[in-house]
Amino acid sequence: MGAHHHSEPFPTGPLVGAGILVAFAILSAAVVRGTSVPATPDTAGATQVRNLHFEDRRDGAVVVLDADLSREIDVVAPGTNGFMRATLRGLARDRKRQGTGPEVPFRLSHWPDGRVTLDDPVTGRRVVLDAFGSVNAQAFARLLDGKEGVL
Repeated sequence: MGAHHHSEPFPTGPLVGAGILVAFAILSAAVVRGTSVPATPDTAGATQVRNLHFEDRRDGAVVVLDADLSREIDVVAPGTNGFMRATLRGLARDRKRQGTGPEVPFRLSHWPDGRVTLDDPVTGRRVVLDAFGSVNAQAFARLLDGKEGVL
């Protein structure tokens, strides 16, 4: 059996068109990502909303502050509440990628349908806490009631 060769070259028109399409898609994605401002999650309609700051202490505890009242409302003891810590780390990582810090508080909301969400107005990210189970959502939801304590 002999090798079968075609002497006709591959048409360059479709190849150039495909290259232009790929370049346009990459350029469009870069422009949108570089110029878009994240939407601030809307909390209109929430039954409860609380603006919170979270600060790490040297001993490993996390201090929860009511941003509107400028006072400590809770302390997450060192080595406890892994879900809360992981959620906050993820949100802080997103802020760091954008070159922003902890100045703007996070927004914790309770909704008429029972959902509890944690929003980051800086990045536009919303975490629906109930999606991770009621126990995990309750770790945050208890911060809405205004009672002070230690987790």
